Amino acid sequence: MSNRLITLTTDFGSSDHFVAAMKGVILGLAPRARIVDVTHEIGPYNIEEAGFVIAQAWRWFPQGTIHVVVVDPGVGSARRPILVEAGGHFFLGPDNGVFSAVYLAAKHTVHVISNSRLMRKEISRTFHGRDIFAPAAAHLARNVPPARFGKTISDYVRSEPSPHGTVLKVDRFGNLITNFHIDHFSGIKTQPFELRIGGQTLRRLALTYSEADIGEVFVIVGSSGYLEIAANQENAAKKLGCGQGAPVVLRLY
Repeated sequence: MSNRLITLTTDFGSSDHFVAAMKGVILGLAPRARIVDVTHEIGPYNIEEAGFVIAQAWRWFPQGTIHVVVVDPGVGSARRPILVEAGGHFFLGPDNGVFSAVYLAAKHTVHVISNSRLMRKEISRTFHGRDIFAPAAAHLARNVPPARFGKTISDYVRSEPSPHGTVLKVDRFGNLITNFHIDHFSGIKTQPFELRIGGQTLRRLALTYSEADIGEVFVIVGSSGYLEIAANQENAAKKLGCGQGAPVVLRLY
């Protein structure tokens, strides 16, 4: 049996039984699988944050890794469970746009997970992480071909870049990470711009934190490739009074 890597990313937190139940299902079917927790501290129902986190993590794992992402406010509804093949990796989760950044990063194929033989016999309306995605991950780890999970689809949910954005995440330093990726807004390097957030307008792009004065708020391209709003040696989120989900508007001139 395979000892493939399986990563888990959820908004379940660590105080309840949910993550343990998923791991139990996986190990019951694929006892040699190796499970890595990316994080279980995604903000509740925050699909964009989950998409950002998995987009930063997946490419550093070996090819063949299986990534399970369960942030699923539509669980039990008509939204579809999907299996994505992209960049030599596999992604399992709800069809709610959580893999949008993966779609942009690599050529991909998307399958609906519809084969009931690869799920638990009883499917809860509220816990597809345990009943659909965990067993699917285990079967993939046991080398079940993706085609057996269900048909390929082209009408999967994905978000597109927009000048009207949001703060995906606030890191521990108080940097506000936006959903503007430099690949889609590369003109910011050479053109005048305005980035509006929290009633303030920023017009400075710095290459390093040390370019700015202590406490100065500016825009920088973070290690993830996304534009971040930072303050040199201070907490930009506190200075601006903004947090996760805050609206951001970017204009290039």
